Amino acid sequence: MAIDKLDALTNYIQLAAEARPIITAVVHPVGRNGLCGAIEAAQQGLISPILIGPAHKIKSAANEYNLDISPYQIVDVAHSHAAADKAVELVKNGQAETLMKADISTGELLKSVIHKSKGIRTDRRLSHVFVLDVPNYHKPLFITDGAINVDPGLDDKKDITQNCIDFCHALNIKEPKVAVLAAVEKVKSYMPATIDAAALCKMADRGQITGAIIDGPLAFDNAISSQAAIDKNISSPVSGDADILLAPDLESANMLAKQLMYLANAESAGIALGAKVPIILNSRSDGTLARLASCALASHLVHHKQSH
Repeated sequence: MAIDKLDALTNYIQLAAEARPIITAVVHPVGRNGLCGAIEAAQQGLISPILIGPAHKIKSAANEYNLDISPYQIVDVAHSHAAADKAVELVKNGQAETLMKADISTGELLKSVIHKSKGIRTDRRLSHVFVLDVPNYHKPLFITDGAINVDPGLDDKKDITQNCIDFCHALNIKEPKVAVLAAVEKVKSYMPATIDAAALCKMADRGQITGAIIDGPLAFDNAISSQAAIDKNISSPVSGDADILLAPDLESANMLAKQLMYLANAESAGIALGAKVPIILNSRSDGTLARLASCALASHLVHHKQSH
């Protein structure tokens, strides 16, 4: 059953905890955020971690933060880049089902992921999704792409959209509604975001994007509020009921998501899609719920893929 109420992230965690823990290559967990997040997710039954990094640093961090890491495998490598390479290798060899960013930059991790010969990229472009519980919205919001694609073109947006749609399917949202955002609701030749929005809708009509109801361009107000759409004489199957907000670029997606987190008290999780396995990506400022929820979302993806 699709989860469509507040506390969706908590519910995703609870459902994932009932499933088998997914084998997770934790990349360079040598500090508080990376190591504590991985161990807590393991204790909650979400992941079975393989800790990859300099063994002495991992053990030192465990001692400093009073963590028992004796149940978990440690793969000793020299530095963070080697940890990323080793984690990707474990995925390619079928020894890990997902990657988890620990105390390493997103850019350094993704460099190993997208390596032409050694990486785990697919035909799809990688993209990131923020999953948000917003107190005054009636279901989870998926905002993409706020972390990987800086200035995506039309083909990139097609992949970003399809990645997020497939992600929603794994969470049992059978026909997500996609609002392609711009500053206005009409197509304007001098506003590229509106041109891309119209093209994406036609691509959906032609079967180039599947599994969702897509409309745009839509401004944020009439994507989220059916009343705003009525006031502007917009008739849309998405207005007021959007699941996915596709932003024009990384900056707008990132700012929108973080505004909702910090000004509207939204709870968040984050995950990267489009590689051979999901990638658990968290910010250094993320709290416990965000880290656990991101692991839970990866779990849903892994189990969905194995059952289909």
